[in-house]
Amino acid sequence: MSSQFSTFVNVGERTNVTGSAMFKRLIMSEDYEAALDVARQQVENGAQVIDINMDEAMLDSEAAMVRFLNLIASEPDISRVPIMIDSSKWTVIEAGLKCVQGKAIVNSISLKEGEESFLAQAKKIKRYGAATVVMAFDEKGQADTQARKFEICKRSYDLLLKELDFPPEDIIFDPNIFAVATGIEEHNNYAVDFIEATRQIRRELPHCHVSGGLSNISFSFRGNNPVREAMHSVFLYHAIRAGMDMGIVNAGQLEVYDEIPPELKDAVEDVILNRNNQATDRLLELAPKYQGDGKAAAVEDLSWREQNVNKRLEHALVKGITEYIIEDTEEARLAAERPLHVIEGPLMDGMNVVGDLFGEGKMFLPQVVKSARVMKKAVAHLQPYIEAEKSGENQSNGKIIMATVKGDVHDIGKNIVGVVLQCNNFEVVDLGVMVPAAKIIQTAIDEKADMIGLSGLITPSLDEMVNVAKEMQRLGLDLPLLIGGATTSKAHTAVKIEQNYEHPVVYVPNASRAVGVCQKLISKEHRGEYAKQISAEYEVVRQQHARKKPRTRAISFAQARENRFTCDWQNYDVPKPNFIGVKTISVDLNTLRPYIDWTPFFLTWSLAGKYPRILNDEVVGEEATSLFHDANKMLDDIIRHNKLQAKGRVGIFPANSHNEDIKVYSPKDGEALLGVSHHCRQQTEKPKGFNYCLSDYVMPEGVNGHDYIGAFAVTAGIGEDELAKAYEADGDDYNSIMSKAIADRLAEAFAEYLHERVRKELWGYAKDEKLDNNALIGEKYQGIRPAPGYAACPEHTEKQLIWDLLDVENSIGMKLTESYAMWPGAAVSGWYFAHPDSRYFAVAKIQRDQLEDYAARKNWSIEEAEKWLMPNLQD
Repeated sequence: MSSQFSTFVNVGERTNVTGSAMFKRLIMSEDYEAALDVARQQVENGAQVIDINMDEAMLDSEAAMVRFLNLIASEPDISRVPIMIDSSKWTVIEAGLKCVQGKAIVNSISLKEGEESFLAQAKKIKRYGAATVVMAFDEKGQADTQARKFEICKRSYDLLLKELDFPPEDIIFDPNIFAVATGIEEHNNYAVDFIEATRQIRRELPHCHVSGGLSNISFSFRGNNPVREAMHSVFLYHAIRAGMDMGIVNAGQLEVYDEIPPELKDAVEDVILNRNNQATDRLLELAPKYQGDGKAAAVEDLSWREQNVNKRLEHALVKGITEYIIEDTEEARLAAERPLHVIEGPLMDGMNVVGDLFGEGKMFLPQVVKSARVMKKAVAHLQPYIEAEKSGENQSNGKIIMATVKGDVHDIGKNIVGVVLQCNNFEVVDLGVMVPAAKIIQTAIDEKADMIGLSGLITPSLDEMVNVAKEMQRLGLDLPLLIGGATTSKAHTAVKIEQNYEHPVVYVPNASRAVGVCQKLISKEHRGEYAKQISAEYEVVRQQHARKKPRTRAISFAQARENRFTCDWQNYDVPKPNFIGVKTISVDLNTLRPYIDWTPFFLTWSLAGKYPRILNDEVVGEEATSLFHDANKMLDDIIRHNKLQAKGRVGIFPANSHNEDIKVYSPKDGEALLGVSHHCRQQTEKPKGFNYCLSDYVMPEGVNGHDYIGAFAVTAGIGEDELAKAYEADGDDYNSIMSKAIADRLAEAFAEYLHERVRKELWGYAKDEKLDNNALIGEKYQGIRPAPGYAACPEHTEKQLIWDLLDVENSIGMKLTESYAMWPGAAVSGWYFAHPDSRYFAVAKIQRDQLEDYAARKNWSIEEAEKWLMPNLQD
């Protein structure tokens, strides 16, 4: 490293659950000793500050942050460097500040939620004696030009000094490093904007510091490490001279400025400094020459077209390239003795490579689905020749019947598993959704299937899977049974399903595991041994389940009710709605687009990471970016050609609570009882909190008149099935799955959009609310919208009251299945609560005394209550 780097502070970020898959795995498994080793390695490798982030949905982030920081405090070889506490949740940051010995750094605060929130957080940071990163982000968004960067930093600086007398040396500005050489002209000056803003900040805002995340600058050259390292080095060379004195940098992947080949350095400096209009094109042309890690170059390389036809077919399958597949398949057919040999030979050889790469973690799910699209196009071209020859069928690895069980309409996960199995030469007969047990079993018999796979998302599907297993046993089938879906688990499979069927029952957690399981079960010589292994594993699971003690102590239902949440209802100012009644909401998809939360979209494709950071992820960033591009391209097409429509119903009604029930009255007179919404109460010991029930957020009857409750049902899936089937008919599973994933995101965006309208307009209790989409995703608003079937109200039949109140089916065509799944599948429904103290919670396990009370309130038998609340009932 050159001398100019000697005063630069390097921040290590591998102790970050959103940036490091390994660190996340260690924290999630509570292997804190190994997690400490990650921090120790960061320091040993030259990190002068370590950034710690515990933001993960399935993690108690606050507790994890406190535990990790307390452990670091006892490790002198780690605690000798400052700690940067990184979180999007202020409660996590504050909990961390209470633990850190010495001076901490908060990452980060900004003006995006306005001056009041900014100053309140800064005041607490000052009280804790910490420094803070201040993002160049205000109410209008992130700063991209030099003028905007400096304007926001200057405003932040003035506020901090004038209002709080905040020490300027404790302010670290992050003026946003963005990617250059993207091919978009407006991006060409991003590096110059950062460098010049840095120069101005250091000149005009005395004593402050400037930081940034270096890897962003070279994002457009992902896969070409030599070029990326050169870009990092050149950028730092100029940014440090302008005053950048801190940053997130991997020092081990930083080229020495003076040792960059002159030709490459000159081209990179043209890009970084935006010295001419041809800078990006020149670097693109030069980049392949410095390609050092075997990945695709930044410009299209067609040298693979010079290989023999078998290699070309393999390359097309691995890379998901459809452009040449018909001509290459035809060339292979003409050279083969029979058309079937092309499938059995080069095409299956290529798909075996895909399967191996996927199994080794060298390909990701979206790439595999694209490979399947190529394969289907090739097979479709050969099919007429095979049929004309009447030569019989291709020998597959085995035939699998797959179905989403009766009452359930969700099939994205099942479809993905089907594609992955087909890529590994299994024949899949997909019966679709809402399939009764009798049809599943009869099809398996008629098709002479080798195994059956069941899928389900909603909790009633668990019962239906048990029913299928019992029917298979009663009818004497001897086929292996595969279990998968969001609500399923190894424990449920072992405890509830496997004991009802004497042949192999195997839980398959995701698509990547399906192939290995099916290969073992299809093999006659290995099935018996594998079945014994699974049976032994499940017996251990059952024993563990039987011995398992609740993490928290159960209390009686009477005790739980006594510890309910309450407030001063006599003096409660009921927020009276601007609108009382029911109405239909139609909305343009362009309106919904800004409300999309993209993080779950990537999870659908088994790419884990939070948007937008996933686009820069070291492992999956390149594929995530490609997937994101494809999604937005399809979304453009859907909107342009009106391929999906969004409709919803919303209602606001007078209401009062009575214990765990909410009585809903007519909006016309406030007197006629329209229905009763039944809820469950948390029933575990809460020494420092309440035992919550949703009814607690509605004023009890007989106190002070009526309170109010809202209800909604929305879908963005009108046209979803037709669109997906059109892609399927064209052999395009990739876009079929993509269309359903996008429809799901639009439905959730509709729910977010409508809730905002309710808060600001229809109910109007938060008419002055000003939140960006990140704040909406983070639920920074007042009020909640819990959905029946989920944590706070886990019982699915409660959707029926929403349907009745809103006349959903007659007005907008959304339906409920017999298991209370919503159709179309891209749909959301729930309740609106406006109480300022309302919050989301999980009912979790309940005891039999509450089950009996619930059954009485619903006028059900105990057996009916057990059926619908089975997952929540304490064994």
